[in-house]
Amino acid sequence: MIMATVFEFKVEVALGAVPVIEDLLAEREEQHLMVLEDKPSGRAWLTGYFDSREAAQASWKGFAPLMDPEWLAIEPGISELADKDWKESYKEHFKAWKFGRLHWVPVWEREAFRLPEGEEVLWLDPGMAFGTGNHETTRLVVERLVKLADEKGVGGRVIDAGCGSGILALSAAKLGYAQVAAFDNDPLAVDVSRENASLNGLNGRVDFYVGDLVAGLADRQAELVLANIQADVLMRFARELLESVAPGGALVLSGILATELAQVREAFAAQAPGWRVDARVMGEWSDLVLSRT
Repeated sequence: MIMATVFEFKVEVALGAVPVIEDLLAEREEQHLMVLEDKPSGRAWLTGYFDSREAAQASWKGFAPLMDPEWLAIEPGISELADKDWKESYKEHFKAWKFGRLHWVPVWEREAFRLPEGEEVLWLDPGMAFGTGNHETTRLVVERLVKLADEKGVGGRVIDAGCGSGILALSAAKLGYAQVAAFDNDPLAVDVSRENASLNGLNGRVDFYVGDLVAGLADRQAELVLANIQADVLMRFARELLESVAPGGALVLSGILATELAQVREAFAAQAPGWRVDARVMGEWSDLVLSRT
């Protein structure tokens, strides 16, 4: 939901500090603050949008003690944005992108966008808490998702563990998977996911529900399980994630820094003897795919 007036918090941060800051945001399950990168210019910002100046100040006050002062290039600022400024601010950072036959397109480009025949589009409206899929951790998973759909077909079940804004689950539905479930331990994330489903005409196509990695996976199995979370959480719940994969299925993990990949791979391989293991690195991030034979 876009409000008439919002307050933008913004501070430039060192590009090299981005992975650590993103880990801190993930650990706190932060819904308002996020990192934006402009790699060609070598610049990055910690930013967020709030319905009041006080809310912006409170969010920064809670997060600031975790930050190393050397990461900050300038003093943080809070500015009031009119509705038009708010919309334009998002448009500067979120652009359409695609992989295979699936496109992820900001909703403000809807009228001008022309979808090639035989392909699918997922409309995205970042709003206050929507993701856009532009981050490497999400791209790693959706690229795996598209490839697996093309190679194995879309007849199986999909579970998105820790769905966030619902992008992975809704992408699976757009690709043609008929049985898709997705959960998050944050009720707000589940609400956002359902709003995103409505935006794309996918009401009822994905079973969104609230749950953690124990309750959310209990008594459920799928041929494709997706988990874009963070390395320490993935390793802590390795058994639950592996047990949720049906025979012949695959587990796609992301949210893993490239420097953590060997540790995560070892932790999962130890509990999944005989499973095929594959991994990729994209920038500073990596994924891990375990296929149950």
